[in-house]
Amino acid sequence: MAAAASALRRVYLAVYNWVVFFGWAQVLYYAVSALLGSGGHEAVYAAVEKPLQFAQTAAVMEILHGLVGLVRSPVSATIPQIGSRLFLTWGVLWSFPETQSHILVTSLVISWSITEIIRYSFFGMKEALGLAPSWLLWLRYSTFMILYPIGILSEVGLIYIALPYMKASEKYYLKMPNKWNFSFDYFYTSAIAIGAYVPGGPHMFTYMLAQRKKALSKAKTA
Repeated sequence: MAAAASALRRVYLAVYNWVVFFGWAQVLYYAVSALLGSGGHEAVYAAVEKPLQFAQTAAVMEILHGLVGLVRSPVSATIPQIGSRLFLTWGVLWSFPETQSHILVTSLVISWSITEIIRYSFFGMKEALGLAPSWLLWLRYSTFMILYPIGILSEVGLIYIALPYMKASEKYYLKMPNKWNFSFDYFYTSAIAIGAYVPGGPHMFTYMLAQRKKALSKAKTA
């Protein structure tokens, strides 16, 4: 029974990782195609919108995977990373079209997609075959040193760019009085989110450096 459950878990995780891998591969392909086309960086978002929303929203499953014990990744590290990306995908880019033509969308999409193509193919191979090649292991735990800062700066920049549109439109605001006796200001919440990157970004980078050291050291002794 335990063996069957373990096999079912591996099949499910392999399918999940490869499905999302192909989603991110689409994002990268469409982004590069748009950049090489006549529209330039201003056409990137329109080209990648649907696969981006699919691939990034699918990552919510990783929080559930951690909660039910399907994977060993700590939920405390998974939630803020996925939460920030969902916020950018839906709460900034989709919600405020004025941000969609900015060049930071290109740096965001490319850094995210390359990172995730490597990550999902790595875990997809591990679940399907039981191992991943050493070069893919190195990419998995090394490319973040360049791509993570690019992604973080792009995220912060796009939130900042969206702030005036948030304030002018008052979208997602909840004003008093109301039956819940509660108010919510999306502009100030988003501004606070920018501030959260100050301690959060270095913390996550340090965490990933520790994971890199652990993973590459383990690979050397294997």
